[in-house]
Amino acid sequence: MNGADTAFVLISAALVMLMTPGLAFFYGGMVRVKSALNMLMMSLISLGIVSVLWVLYGYSLTFGDDIGAGLLGNFDHIGLKGITVDTLTGGNEGIPVFAFALFQLMFAVLTPALMSGALADRVKFSAWALFIALWVSVVYFPIAHWVWQSDGWLFKLGVIDFAGGTAVHINAGVGALAAVLVVGKRIGFKKDPMRPHSLPLVVLGAALLWFGWFGFNAGSALAANGTAALMAFNTQIATGAAMLGWLIYERVRHGAFTTLGAASGAVAGLVAITPSGAAVNPFGALLIGVVAGAVCSWAVSLKFKLGYDDSLDVVGVHLVGGVIGTLLVGVLATGGVGGLSQLGKQAVGAFAVMAYSFVVSWILAKIVDVTIGFRASEDDETSGVDMAYHAESAYDFSAVGGSPSGRSSVAAASQDETLAAAAKTKKVDA
Repeated sequence: MNGADTAFVLISAALVMLMTPGLAFFYGGMVRVKSALNMLMMSLISLGIVSVLWVLYGYSLTFGDDIGAGLLGNFDHIGLKGITVDTLTGGNEGIPVFAFALFQLMFAVLTPALMSGALADRVKFSAWALFIALWVSVVYFPIAHWVWQSDGWLFKLGVIDFAGGTAVHINAGVGALAAVLVVGKRIGFKKDPMRPHSLPLVVLGAALLWFGWFGFNAGSALAANGTAALMAFNTQIATGAAMLGWLIYERVRHGAFTTLGAASGAVAGLVAITPSGAAVNPFGALLIGVVAGAVCSWAVSLKFKLGYDDSLDVVGVHLVGGVIGTLLVGVLATGGVGGLSQLGKQAVGAFAVMAYSFVVSWILAKIVDVTIGFRASEDDETSGVDMAYHAESAYDFSAVGGSPSGRSSVAAASQDETLAAAAKTKKVDA
């Protein structure tokens, strides 16, 4: 066992775990105040559900020996059977399987949480929890096997996906789109203002994601080596370039450099460099970042033209950013890897994942919808899903006799009295 590599992977796993709460803050700040707590919970519940399923059968289906055709792992490690503290991974990593399994578990946790932003404000929490359990079982575990297990069909084809452009971001983005088409639009979509209620929370979430992403990307080397160092470096510079690309496009197109744009641009860069960062040089990473920032900034506006209600731009950032990073590695990879042949392989990987994930995600969302109902009731959506499903609110206004959806009665009365007094004073002065 290599102690340094083992420590590196364990620390990386902890960093990736932090990304799920970071995502919760990022999404939580972007929704309206009446849904903020629910948005946090839609991410956090994945930590519970997926952790349990990973032990029961997820690890075995993902990293067990292939059952045939490179599509799925076997059931030899159900309940992590046969794995002990002395069991090491295959190849040259020299790390305990438990360290590797923990690291990969955090990827499995984060991926369905990414989809939650597309469905903000309008789904039943119990239905979302059921959808997560079904989705990771039927969509994520098989696709992760295709991409990362040595006998998975995309791995054998030669598709480069170092840390999850296909298995995580394209998968989550297109799965979110399928679920959105089943659930439908929010009440008031394209009519009512649906601005972020807390941009400071958005920036905090983006910062935690950026920090944790070093574990996500560099940790995928599974060793404290030069590949990890290159991946970490490219992660930083691609993210910075993407932020600038997003802001420049936003300034030209909309006339302002927004805080939300800076945070979203950073996430777009993180997404795009994920599959490609270990295969490109720093100049290639900069190019990937700036292209992802500008293109994703444009892509988020498509929901208004095409009429699908992706609440928090999961499709525009994760699907589009994942496709950009996956395809550009075929063009920009160094060491004689890049070229038309590699680009073709990357395209096969990207579109195979898109096709499978979209069809199966739509079917699963439809099953949830016709059995227990996916969509919140109109009353619950209007009044806010925080109180409807959690009997709590992110911000407690009850001490002054009000609710999170409006002014408290005391505050309103106090404000009205102040305005009346000011008007009276102004009249006397006149």
